[in-house]
Amino acid sequence: MWDSLEEKVLNSNPGGIVPNSNIDTSSGATAKSLQFTSLKELKGIVPKGKIGNMEISRLIAGGNLLNGFAYARDLIYVNKFVKASHTDEKVMMILQLAEKCGINTLMAIPGNLPFMEKYRRETGGKMQFISDCGWGDFVEGAKLSIDGGATACYAQGGTTDTLVQKGDFDTIARGIELIRKNGLPAGVGAHLIESVQACVKVGIKPDFWVKTLHEHNYWSAKVDQVKLNTLQKGFMDNIFDFRPQETIDFMNQLEEPWIAFKVLAAGAIKPENGFPFAFNNGADFICVGMYDFQIVDDVNIALESLKNVNRTRPWRG
Repeated sequence: MWDSLEEKVLNSNPGGIVPNSNIDTSSGATAKSLQFTSLKELKGIVPKGKIGNMEISRLIAGGNLLNGFAYARDLIYVNKFVKASHTDEKVMMILQLAEKCGINTLMAIPGNLPFMEKYRRETGGKMQFISDCGWGDFVEGAKLSIDGGATACYAQGGTTDTLVQKGDFDTIARGIELIRKNGLPAGVGAHLIESVQACVKVGIKPDFWVKTLHEHNYWSAKVDQVKLNTLQKGFMDNIFDFRPQETIDFMNQLEEPWIAFKVLAAGAIKPENGFPFAFNNGADFICVGMYDFQIVDDVNIALESLKNVNRTRPWRG
C-alpha cells in the first residue's frame, strides 16, 4: 500500500502525463489483498467412505504444511515461511474451514495430537486424526498415538520402506497388532511399491494402505528422472512415486482401502490433474496438504473428479 513518488504525481494530476487517459494510477502491480474462493462458492460436501468403522471423507487433509514440511525444493525461504504462517490460531481456522466443507479427517504426525485435543476443546470441532506414528520406532509411535487419542494409525511411508529394506517385517506386524488390540484401524504406508509388494508377500494384511501416486509430467521431476535413468544414487525429493503405473497395477489387486498421498507431487501438479488421476486409477481416498485459500477450490475439484470418475478398481471402503 506504499505509494511511490511517481504514483503521487500521477494521482495529483490525473491524465497529466497521458492527456484524457483513464489509466488507473492508484493500483500497484500486485494485489492489494488476497482474494480466494469462499464458502459461498462451495459446490457440495465431500462424500465419505469407510475404513473399518470410521467414516472418512474421500479428501483427507494432510498435515505436512501445518508442520512446516513444505518440500520447498530450491526455494530456501519457504520452510521458515510456512512455519511462521501456521500459528495455532491459523491452523484452527484451517481445520474449521475444512470441516465446513465436509473434510472430517486429518492425517499427520503424533506430535499434533495435543493440538488436536486443544482444537476439539476450544472449537467443538470433530476432526478425526490418522497418525503416521512418527519417523522413529513404529511400535513406540503407535503407543504414543493411541494414548494421544488417534482415530487410526499406520506405519509412515519412510518407516515402512526402511523396515522392509532391513527385512524387519516383525516390527510392522507387531505395530499392526497393537493398533488393532486397541480397537483402531491399522495401516501400512509406503513410498516404494516394492515395500507394499514385500508386505503382501509375507502375509501382512493391514486394514488400509497409504501409498504415493502421481504422474511425472512436471518440470522438477526431470532432476530425479536423470538420476534414475543414469543409475546415480540418491534423489532430490522431487519424485514421490517412481513408477506410478506399477503402483496402479499392483494396488488395484488389493482388497483393502487405499489412501493415496503426494497426489500433487508436493505442490508441483495442479489439483484438476492430480485428483482425477488418483481417483481414476484406484485410490479410495486422497490425502492433500492445503492452505486456507485452497480448501474450497480443492473440495470443488474433488467433487468434480468424483462426479466424473472413470475407474476399474471397485471402491474399497
